[in-house]
Amino acid sequence: MNGRKQLLLKQHRRNKRIALVLAFLILLALGVLVAWWLPPMLLLLGWVAHEAWFADHLFYSPRDDYHYDFPNDCLNLPARIEHGVLQVEVDLDGGYETLVLELRLVATWLGRWLDPHVLLGGDRQDFERGVSGRRYLNLSGQRVQGLSIVPRFCRIHGELRLHAMCNPDFATQRMLIVAPHADDAELAAFGQYSRSSTAAIVTLTQGEIEAENYERLGLDKAAAASLKGRLRAWDSVATPLWGGVPQQSCVQLGYYCLQLSAMAEQPQVPFGSLESGESDVRLVRRHNLLTLPTDVDGQPTWNNLIADLVAVIEHYRPEVLLTPHPELDPHHDHVASTCALLEACERSGWKPQTLLLYANHLHDNDRWPMGPAGKGVALPPVITPLPSNRLWSPTLAAEQQLDKAMALALQHDLQGPLPLKKRLRRTIQRLLAGRRWPACGEDEFFRKAVRRHELFWVRPINKEDQQK
Repeated sequence: MNGRKQLLLKQHRRNKRIALVLAFLILLALGVLVAWWLPPMLLLLGWVAHEAWFADHLFYSPRDDYHYDFPNDCLNLPARIEHGVLQVEVDLDGGYETLVLELRLVATWLGRWLDPHVLLGGDRQDFERGVSGRRYLNLSGQRVQGLSIVPRFCRIHGELRLHAMCNPDFATQRMLIVAPHADDAELAAFGQYSRSSTAAIVTLTQGEIEAENYERLGLDKAAAASLKGRLRAWDSVATPLWGGVPQQSCVQLGYYCLQLSAMAEQPQVPFGSLESGESDVRLVRRHNLLTLPTDVDGQPTWNNLIADLVAVIEHYRPEVLLTPHPELDPHHDHVASTCALLEACERSGWKPQTLLLYANHLHDNDRWPMGPAGKGVALPPVITPLPSNRLWSPTLAAEQQLDKAMALALQHDLQGPLPLKKRLRRTIQRLLAGRRWPACGEDEFFRKAVRRHELFWVRPINKEDQQK
């Protein structure tokens, strides 16, 4: 997490502690003044209510507007809903493949307890309980004129605007996916790399931290972290085979988790693993078929990382780069990965044309995309405006979604057992709040990532183009 999300989480925990102290004092008073059995009963009911309706990490008010600005090359059209059907005055059959409907949603009283959502033909897109503000539906892949739009547990208010964007099919271009960790390429872009004949994937870190599950095998902390790093490094080059990306197009760099930002601050200083004690990136590069500059000394430095990325770019000569969104995705390694990539682009003799930015994490909402697996991806909460970028949101057929789910199931980091607390929470939310989780895997990413859409922000790499 970056500084902003750490601050939001600290505020959330502080407010929670204050609420718990106040609740304890009230319960104590009730136990003294009314009956001894009342506080335990209310405590149990309060815990159930918290798990059902108040356990989401939402670091903004559901009444806040989302703020999106789209560039001038996007169509901005008035729209209306008549008898539950969307009406637009302009024919959009001219190559506008990414479609976003801006509207204002207001939750009904029931929408404070059940997830408000909008049914779009055969699709569904969910929003925050108690929503009351500007939101953006993703209509990509649907025929807009005459589309059925039915709100559930919410109402549509005010003016509607349709934003239509025209992009090339980037999956037909030479594509390099930058994955900070072993599963990031699959989470963000499995649908695109699995239909590309020229995709390559470079994974920057081996993903060795938080290896407590492997300590149950009788290993100490360092040995468990080393094993996890080797397993996730294997995942990074083996899983893409399921999506049709050959081994020669997959590269594992082997740097260490949560060290990229520190490396950037001191580019010549090596930063080894925080948990395994290792400091030689060559230990997990044995499956690389591409020779890299750092293969000489194995030192985990920023300068070596940049040199490796330059070599990868010049070898694969991509036209488009997929990388984490530096303003939207707060994970330290994700932000640093994109910074490293841009620095490598400046030094490289080969110049890619386009960045496709993705977000596997958010500052403000740990549930986005909200709602059940297999449904659409509404635009994420953006409370502080982002740079004005076009969107690209290709759709995934049911067969592609299943293949994506199986690709995630191959990732060791997404295979761990669900903790008892989360299992109880899901049971309570299923019974009281109507939430559902997919059968293909227990990790939350099986719900969030296996969707009808994948979503990317399109940003030109040429600095002159970015200023237009």
